[in-house]
Amino acid sequence: MTTAAKRHSERVLALETIRQQFERNGDAAAALSGRTAVVDSEVKELFSAHLAPAFPKGLAVLAVGGFGRRELFPHSDVDVCLLVENERIAAQGRSRISSFLQSLWDGKLRVSHSVRTVAECCEIHNQNIELNISLLDRRFLVGDEALYALLDPRLANLFDSQRMLLARHLCRLARLRHGSFQDTIYHLEPNIKESPGGLRDLHLIGWLTKLEACGISRFRSSTELERARNFVFALRCILHYRARRDDNILNFDAQEELPEQTHSPQREPESWMREYYRHVRFVYGVALRAMDTVESKNSSLLTGFQNWRSRLSNADFTVARGRVYFKAPHAMEKEPELVLRLFHFVARHGIRLSVDAERRIQEHFPYLERYFGMPRPLWPVVADLLAQPHAGLGLRAAQDCAILGLIFPEWKLIECYVVRDYYHRYTVDEHTIVAIECLQALARSTEPEHRRFAALLAEIEEPAVLRLALLFHDVGKGLHTANHSEQSVLLATSAMERIGVPQKHQRLVNLLICQHLSLSAAMISRDLDDPVTTRMLAGKVGTIEALKYLTLLTYADIAAVNPTALSPWRMEQLWRVYTATYRELTRELQTDRIAGTEKEADERDIFLKGLPARYLRTRTGEEIRLHLELAARRRHDEAVIDIGKTKGGYVVTALAKDRLNLFASVAGALASFGMNILKAEAFANQQGIVLDTFVFEDPSHTLDLNPTEVDRLKLTLERVLLGRVAVHELLLCRPQRIVPAKRGRIAPGVAFDNEASDTATLIEITAEDRPGLLYDIAAALSRAGCNIEVVLVSTQVHRAIDVFYVSADGKKLDQTAMPSLRESLEAACRGEMRG
Repeated sequence: MTTAAKRHSERVLALETIRQQFERNGDAAAALSGRTAVVDSEVKELFSAHLAPAFPKGLAVLAVGGFGRRELFPHSDVDVCLLVENERIAAQGRSRISSFLQSLWDGKLRVSHSVRTVAECCEIHNQNIELNISLLDRRFLVGDEALYALLDPRLANLFDSQRMLLARHLCRLARLRHGSFQDTIYHLEPNIKESPGGLRDLHLIGWLTKLEACGISRFRSSTELERARNFVFALRCILHYRARRDDNILNFDAQEELPEQTHSPQREPESWMREYYRHVRFVYGVALRAMDTVESKNSSLLTGFQNWRSRLSNADFTVARGRVYFKAPHAMEKEPELVLRLFHFVARHGIRLSVDAERRIQEHFPYLERYFGMPRPLWPVVADLLAQPHAGLGLRAAQDCAILGLIFPEWKLIECYVVRDYYHRYTVDEHTIVAIECLQALARSTEPEHRRFAALLAEIEEPAVLRLALLFHDVGKGLHTANHSEQSVLLATSAMERIGVPQKHQRLVNLLICQHLSLSAAMISRDLDDPVTTRMLAGKVGTIEALKYLTLLTYADIAAVNPTALSPWRMEQLWRVYTATYRELTRELQTDRIAGTEKEADERDIFLKGLPARYLRTRTGEEIRLHLELAARRRHDEAVIDIGKTKGGYVVTALAKDRLNLFASVAGALASFGMNILKAEAFANQQGIVLDTFVFEDPSHTLDLNPTEVDRLKLTLERVLLGRVAVHELLLCRPQRIVPAKRGRIAPGVAFDNEASDTATLIEITAEDRPGLLYDIAAALSRAGCNIEVVLVSTQVHRAIDVFYVSADGKKLDQTAMPSLRESLEAACRGEMRG
């Protein structure tokens, strides 16, 4: 065995021993320092072999970053700085340095390196501030100690003179990082390194603490911070060992497996995740306070703004340095409602609590617990808080101080509560507060697409009642029941009785909670142009006033799922649901018809004859004129295609002679281009001419960025309509979707409903989304002799929900045909070929 092979074998054995020890005792600090020692030895040996002969002096190897802190996680990068006396030495030794670095890579070490002179290390790199930050954690490893001795005092002078600049850069980068995670710790599958409260925030606290010696306020480590650090460190070790790579995503599968491996007393994933959120919430709070202090010393503009805000002080509260303080905190002992006025102040002015105010609340917590533990007429104060422009911030302050759970014990059911679902991004409590904040943002929005909903929000009389309904709409999820809406109503009723909410408001809140999924369900699983749908929704809502509240609640509920959930398409669909139900409630149905010359009327009659009556009800005059033009063109061409831009996506209109699998073929062609089909309709007239329309999204913006692709798509669709292209071959070109984790796999579901429409059978299909799914389903329906009248498509991450209105021989499907069709459709969902 060669020396290198022997050294590698010894290192592998040492690392395996470290892993086994960690699995026995969960001591992350020992695992990190153990790997650091192994890598230290490896670097020193390779330095002796490759660099020492050529550099008896003038070069030193420094450990920086996590390596410098002796915090090398099992698969994290190894950061080194090659300190050289001058650039000439670096240039002359380039081949030796390359050989040294290559040997480290050959030893399975992911090395991140820089080559710097002392002068380069001692200047600020505004475009690469991470280099300066990494040197805060420098550590001499091997080489010219005299050269390192020159660096150390000069770096100390740099950090002393530029401490505020470095601190400002640190805060700027941290704010950007937090913003990329929506400034919240409550992600269902958090990135434990980058997300708020994670490893990067622990580093941030450490860096600001080191700079504290140069005048920045001290953020001393505490027992709680140390516990959080140990928890996060152990968690990252486990994720690395589990994945055998640098994996920092705490996904649902890991959440199932990790509780026992972290040596935590919490064994259930839900309880264990709550422990995770408690730790990172504390870290995030310390990091925010540290940044606030730094930033308050760095910006004259911010200082001026904070000084202006100080004028908002009143008899109870003082505003100083952009934070709220109690003037007389001991008054809480005799007047506990002072704390509610504090949260009202936060909600009104959008100013966060000071650390001192939080501490004062905790000191008086026993008084507050006794007071709020009894039923009291708190609704006037709560309603005033909920009606404020920054109600979400006030609720967050109440939650962080544990007061929200005192007033509403029901809230504790969903605090830090994880529901494993690939569509939602946040925990249930965070989703709830984000939903309330979405309404706040809507009130201030000037975006054109929001104006209709903003106008609706301005029309409602009791915004506090709407926000109360949002506060309780999902609390039933904490009881693990099948119907969380019913449980949420019961819990909300108990809470409202306890604080004295008037019966009129209680009835509205209960209606909103009970029906909070009705509009969104109709958007994805019902034909919004079918009178049966609008009659059903009108019956559930009852009044125009309740419809307005429910529409706004649905808007906020969808928008709070994740930052992209309320797409332009869904926003448009929600507005369609509102307007259609509003018309049903007011009995004002559209009756206008298209006017034209006699000749146009003849051509129009020929085209319309045999089409379902709903065609005229659901098409605008402009759309019908386009279809007539296409019909005229089709007399000269066998098939015609039109592709147009519409709000939130594109629409394809296709006219061709009816044939088997026509609808399925168009769906497959669109899927082959990577398009997401949102809605589709298929009509046939008495002449056997089929009119298919597909509304779709272009998620990759292929058509926007490459205008020629529109022509290629159009040509492909024409060839498909004429049967000149095999659709299954086109689908082979479509990129594969990411397969969901094993617990997220979705079994096919097929449901028939002969009562949802007056003229057709509704088939609702739930399946795991994949390329060509709609094509396979439509083809299966065609083979079964079904005529597809309407298709509604919704895709939520990996879950596809497709709703078909179908008929056979002009009638609803016979009950006896449904079992066989169900088998065929389930097979199609699984991608199995059926005859």
